[in-house]
Amino acid sequence: MHLVRGILPGAKKVIIYGPEGIGKTTFASRFPLPVFCDTEGSTKALEVARFDVIKDWQDVFDAIKFVEADPSCCKTFVLDTADWAEMLCIKYTCQKGGVNGIEDFGYGKGYTYAQENFKKLLDELNKLIELGINVVVTAHAKMRKFEQPDEMGAYDRWEMKLTRQIAPMLKEWADMVLFANYKTYVVEDDKTKSKKAQGGKRVMYTTHNPCWDAKNRYGLSDCVDFDYNTIKEIIEGNAKEPETVPAKKEKPVKEEAPTDTPKAKEPEVIVPEHIKKLKELMAKDGIEEDRLVFALASKGICFTGEHLENIDPVFLKENVIGQWAGFSKYAKKLDMNMEEIQFN
Repeated sequence: MHLVRGILPGAKKVIIYGPEGIGKTTFASRFPLPVFCDTEGSTKALEVARFDVIKDWQDVFDAIKFVEADPSCCKTFVLDTADWAEMLCIKYTCQKGGVNGIEDFGYGKGYTYAQENFKKLLDELNKLIELGINVVVTAHAKMRKFEQPDEMGAYDRWEMKLTRQIAPMLKEWADMVLFANYKTYVVEDDKTKSKKAQGGKRVMYTTHNPCWDAKNRYGLSDCVDFDYNTIKEIIEGNAKEPETVPAKKEKPVKEEAPTDTPKAKEPEVIVPEHIKKLKELMAKDGIEEDRLVFALASKGICFTGEHLENIDPVFLKENVIGQWAGFSKYAKKLDMNMEEIQFN
């Protein structure tokens, strides 16, 4: 047994889930040399490699065994999607148990049996990881009313469209759980007080929030563009093995005669015009940056602690600078001690 330190390079286990039609399959197709285990027929319009027949639970295992036998055929194995694969798993579980439906086992036993069968699938996928092949699992998302027993009220949250036995196991197995969604802004007109939704930009959430499940182990920002390039370095970058470098003897530093050579100028920081204008308005009304950002976060526009330069410039121009009178009043009266809630 040896003690190993440092970052260990290797294949990644990634889950991508979100509402239908947002582009999960297309996103997965950007991974290095992917081959799809297409359980629902969603890759027909994509120029990708796929297994031709995935009709039952055994077909999924056969696809994995095919890659195990010839690891050079791909660099990424994509299971698309987990919820359709789960339906195949439940059907197989019922056939094996000689029942017509999962509820016929009684007392929740059927779901436990299905969980055990799905665990065998994850064990097989781990063998691909050991061969250096990335594993990507896509899943649909569903919204569920969530109530905490020790809290008042309830709220909606996004979850993977899986049973409560399989979803937690799948999330624990993954290195990254990425939630893709459309980011929209609800804007109130100062004159009519009517509200309307704007935006619709596709984004990807990478950390846990009361309104969705997500995680990553690579220091990603809480919210990034729904673009493979945002994680490309993590997937394709190779971490260097830790090296032992012998200490060098320090040489005495020679004192050099002063010269008249001028020092290089520090690079000039260019501030966008809309940020300059916004800061002028803030200074005029005595609103500090952290209060303004908190006001934006309370409306779901960004996260607390975000820099103004990283917030959507179009939104800042049209809905903050363009409606400054109303927004400044809102920011001034906002209680910054209240619990922030993100609406997306």
